[in-house]
Formats: sequence, structure tokens, C-alpha cells
Amino acid sequence: MTTIPFISIGTIRSSHTIAASTPIQPVYAEDCLGSVELRPEFADGLADIEGFSHLYLIYHLHQAPPPQLRVKPFLQDQEHGIFATRAPCRPNPIGMSLVRLLRREGAVLHLVGVDILDGTPLLDLKPYSPRYDAVIDPRGGWTDAVDDATARQLGRRDFRPHETPPPPAAQLGT
Repeated sequence: MTTIPFISIGTIRSSHTIAASTPIQPVYAEDCLGSVELRPEFADGLADIEGFSHLYLIYHLHQAPPPQLRVKPFLQDQEHGIFATRAPCRPNPIGMSLVRLLRREGAVLHLVGVDILDGTPLLDLKPYSPRYDAVIDPRGGWTDAVDDATARQLGRRDFRPHETPPPPAAQLGT
């Protein structure tokens, strides 16, 4: 097996500190603010990023459970292959989220739609381009069988956009 090294180019910041209450996908985190703090040596790579409305964040799922090849995803009580889901317990714990760029301040990108734990290492970011990324007539596999209301309810988990998260001691159960 080949080992492929990666470095963190920055850190993702959000109000999400507990995996179990973090929205499942960006579409269920539409009002969740966050940011990316790029390491200074990579800041010049952000030139012209302000022209894009959305960005793909590619990150290390640093708190993911051990890998599994079959999982029961949040939308169904039926097992599916890990590669037919977006579950975090992957052989390579890499996550990807499509978020909206609000503004740039130096090496910091302010975002909305963040469904990522605070402190997550950022591996890469790429601009969303409607010309290249929009898909016409896509199929959603097994997810097409789940109604939108159920998906939204389950996908938001315990996230409450207008509540202040509990202090760290309360989050740790102490």
C-alpha cells in the first residue's frame, strides 16, 4: 500500500465542537458561519478568490471513527457501501464541503454553510465553477428515496442557529 503524505494548509473554524450535533451536510448548515485561517505561507494562493461565490473545502476528518466498508447512513437504517455514502468512517478520512464565501480578510476566509468541526485541518480548497461543476439530470442513488423533510430534520441534527454553544466544560460532561 502506498502512503501519500499531506500537509495542513490551514484550519477551519466553526461553532461546531461536538460531532454528534454538527449538521450532516452543508445544505443543512445554511446559516452556520465559519472561517478558514490559512497558514501565512499559503496566503498568496488566495489571490482572486473573491470572484467566486462558493468554495469546496477539502479537509482531514481528524475525529472520524475507524474505517468501515459498510455503514448505515444518517438517512436510512439500511447498510450501504462506504463509497455510496458520505459517512466519515472512510479508509482515507477526507471530507469535502461546498460552502459560500462571504469575504476575505488577508489569509482568513469568512464562510457560511459550514458543517465542519472547529479546528479541522484544511488540506485544500477549490473554487466552485458553475461552468465545470453543475451537473444536468443527476441521480442520487439510494438518497432519492428519502423525502426532503425527513432529510432536513435528520441532517440538521441538534444544531440551533441562534443558540450559544455550551462552555467547553459542559461539552465534556464535567
